[in-house]
Amino acid sequence: MSKEFLLLKNFRIVDEDTDFSGSLIIENGTIREILAGTVNYSGAGVVIDGGSLGPGVVLMPAFIDLHAHFRDPGFPEKENLESASLAAVAGGYGTVVCMANTDPVIDTIEKALALKSRSDILGLIDLYPVLSLTKNMEGKTLSEIRGLAGSVVPLMLSEDGKDVDDDGLFLAAMGEAKRLGIPVSCHCDLGGESNAVRRAVDLGKKAGCHIHIAHVSTGKAAQIIREAKTGLSAVLTCEATPHHIGATEEDALRMGKDSFGRVNPPLSTEEDRRAVIAAITDGTIDAIATDHAPHTGTDKAAGAPGFTGLETAFSACLTYLPDTGLRRLSSLLSANPARILGLTDRGRIAAGLRADLVIVNTQTPWKVESEKFRSKGKCSPFSGMELRGKTLMTINAGKIVFAGDQYV
Repeated sequence: MSKEFLLLKNFRIVDEDTDFSGSLIIENGTIREILAGTVNYSGAGVVIDGGSLGPGVVLMPAFIDLHAHFRDPGFPEKENLESASLAAVAGGYGTVVCMANTDPVIDTIEKALALKSRSDILGLIDLYPVLSLTKNMEGKTLSEIRGLAGSVVPLMLSEDGKDVDDDGLFLAAMGEAKRLGIPVSCHCDLGGESNAVRRAVDLGKKAGCHIHIAHVSTGKAAQIIREAKTGLSAVLTCEATPHHIGATEEDALRMGKDSFGRVNPPLSTEEDRRAVIAAITDGTIDAIATDHAPHTGTDKAAGAPGFTGLETAFSACLTYLPDTGLRRLSSLLSANPARILGLTDRGRIAAGLRADLVIVNTQTPWKVESEKFRSKGKCSPFSGMELRGKTLMTINAGKIVFAGDQYV
C-alpha cells in the first residue's frame, strides 16, 4: 500500500444503507478499505480524525445534483464555471448536471465535451453537461442527439424550462433518449405544472423512455406522479428542490413576488410544501436537486426567475426535513441521483467506489449570509435565516477540494 494515502478515521459513517462508526482508507481516488470501530493507525500521508471535529460530525457520500444552471458559456456576470464549481464543493457536491440554456446553447456533443474538459482541468467537481433536445432550444428540429452514441456525456437530456410544445418532436427526442438509455428531464412549465407533468408522463409511456420530472412543487403534481408510477413499465423518476421544501408563497411575497422572490415553478402554498414533503416521505419523490439558478441583482429586480441553491441545499434539507433521517437524506442527495444518471461508481460508501465524500456537521446552526456565497448569485429565500448543518470538507476522487473556508 502506498504511504501517500488518505485516512479518514473515527467517523460516524452514513449512506443510504449504513450508519456505523469506522474509518476509510482512500488510495488513488478510490475507497480502498472500510474499517469498523476506532482506528489508531498513523502511517497515512494525510489523516483526518473525525473524533477531533466535535459532536454531530458525519462522513457521507458527496452529494450529486441532477439540476443546476452554471450560466457558462455566455453569462459571466451571473455565474461561470469557476464560481459555480466553488459553490458546489462548498455545498458538499461532487457531481453536478448542468443545464443547456447557455449562450450558445449546449446542443452538440462538441460543446458539451468542451465544458466538461474545462471542468476536468479545474478539478473541483465531476460535471456532466446536459444536451438540449432541439437545436438552439428553438423547438423546431432535434439537436445532435440523433447521431449520438457511445459518449461519456450527456447523462441526461433536457429542453430546460422551454419544454417542447410539438408532441411529435417531443416523442422523437424521447425515442432518441430511449436508444441512448438516458433520461429526459422535463421541467413541465408548458401549460402549468400539473398539465405538463401529465403530458410528459403520457408521452414517456408511448416512447418507453426514462422520464425524469424536475422540481415538483405542488401536491397535485406529486399525486399525478404517484399514480403514474403504479404499474408503470417505463422508468419514471422525479426531484424536488430545497426551496420548495422549505419556502412558500409567503416568502415570495416577502422577497418580492415579481422580482427577488420569483422562481419557476413558483413557491406555492404551505399545503403544497407539506405535500411535497409527504411525497418525499412515501418515496414518490426520488431525489433532491438544487435548480441552482444564479442571476445578478439587476436581473432579479427585473424579474429573472431563479434562486442560488448549491451552498444551502444540505442545510435546508436537514432543517426542513427533520424526520427524514440521514440515511434517507443520503439516498435523496447521493445514491438515487447516481442511479438516475447511471453512475454505479459513486453515491454510496463501499470498497472500490470512487472516493467522493463530504464531511458535515449536522448540529451546528448558522445564519445564511448570501453576500458571502461563493456563487455570484446572491438571491436565496433562506437569506438571513438560521439553518442547521454545515459542510466542513468535500473530497473529490480522493482529493480534498474544500476544507472549511479554504480551498485546497
